[in-house]
Amino acid sequence: MKQARLYIGGRWQNGAGAFPVLDKYSGEQIAMAEIADAALVDQAVAAAKAAFRSGEIPLPDRYTLLMRARDILLRRREEVLDTLVAETGFTRADNAGDFARCEQTLLTSAEEAKRISGEMIPIAAAPGHPGELAFTIRVPLGVVACITPFNSPLNTVAHKIAPAIAAGSAVVLKPASYTPLAATLLTEIFEEAGLPPGWLNLIHGPGGETGRALCANPDVAYFAFTGGGPAGEAIQAAAGMRRTQMELGNISAVVVCEDVDTDKAAAKCIGTAFRKAGQVCTSIQRIYVQRSVMAAFAETFTAQAAALVTGDPRDPATDIGPMIAGAEAKRAEQMVKDSLAMGATLRLGGTRKGALMQPTVLENVSPNMPVLAEEAFAPIVSLIPFDDFDIAIDAVNATPYGLSAGIFTQDIDRALKAAQRVEVGLFNTNNTSSNRADPMPYGGCKASGWGREGPRAAIRDMTEERLITITPG
Repeated sequence: MKQARLYIGGRWQNGAGAFPVLDKYSGEQIAMAEIADAALVDQAVAAAKAAFRSGEIPLPDRYTLLMRARDILLRRREEVLDTLVAETGFTRADNAGDFARCEQTLLTSAEEAKRISGEMIPIAAAPGHPGELAFTIRVPLGVVACITPFNSPLNTVAHKIAPAIAAGSAVVLKPASYTPLAATLLTEIFEEAGLPPGWLNLIHGPGGETGRALCANPDVAYFAFTGGGPAGEAIQAAAGMRRTQMELGNISAVVVCEDVDTDKAAAKCIGTAFRKAGQVCTSIQRIYVQRSVMAAFAETFTAQAAALVTGDPRDPATDIGPMIAGAEAKRAEQMVKDSLAMGATLRLGGTRKGALMQPTVLENVSPNMPVLAEEAFAPIVSLIPFDDFDIAIDAVNATPYGLSAGIFTQDIDRALKAAQRVEVGLFNTNNTSSNRADPMPYGGCKASGWGREGPRAAIRDMTEERLITITPG
């Protein structure tokens, strides 16, 4: 049986206890993960701090290390994919997409390591500073704590640790307890690539214990977190004046206007709504459709959703695997039941078998219903007609969240108006809320968090600007 051990100061070791890791489809135990208690968490932070203080990794070496890690990742592709399918329950196709994106994240982080730079400041143009020079440099922060979610246990981990290494910071990584194995493999890959001891440390354990101990350690300079709102609030409260990057939840929306090919729009929305069983922060939960094309769109969308196969993620014919746990599927099913009791209409799905939640499509929903008022994080979509475009944009904005949204329209004026009014960090035209490339700056506003992922943006976030002046002697 596999073992997800702790990696502290360049040494693999056992923890203060262990917990089982389950195959999300079969429910069988596939591994044991070691738990880092407060003392082991402090050891990991101390190892990162010592590595950082021992002297920086030269920029060319950071590039080489990240490129070497990318090459090793590609060599171990089948092993990594098998692990991802087992511990996430996502289909092999979904995990292959995550793998391909991880490769790009490592590549882009390596390239950006060579581009870290400051800027010249025209200080001599200010009165009283004749002949002076001024410029900025980017300085690594120190120890970066990376806390990552279950729904992208390879690429989101890479989005945290690769820019940190590129920036010259040392890392303590705590992956989600549901999915510790991919992070363990990625740590092995960086070890094989030659990353010196202490620059990447891996700990496992529950957020309420291991995560809390990590947040309480004063030697952590920066927290990079992707996950739920309550956990993000707890991390921010513990961080105090320390810097953070928060990528939290969303109730993602897409607007479909009458001037588009509704079949094409529906096809794009299907992929975004139901991949990974809807367990993505940018998964479509609300689709606002102009009333004149609502019937056509709803018919096509529902038919395509009904054709999706739910089942074993190892079967190539499967489109949707299980949710991360039976309790999560039960929660999602109850959201649907409660909304139906409040007057919603069910077009498709609404039921589950264990952790397998059927793709679900609802109509006649209102903002106070759970399927609109709460983040579903499940394969649940509501179709909502609109007559007035401005009211539709108001509805998109009428949640506490602001991560991403999309619009389908051929009217450039309408698209630009929407882009200026929507309260999100990412807005896609003629695409869904999930249209994302890894080099782009990615993050939200409002209750969806702050800071940006994407190697270039993250490196800037994980460094601080230092101004240097030179006065002629």
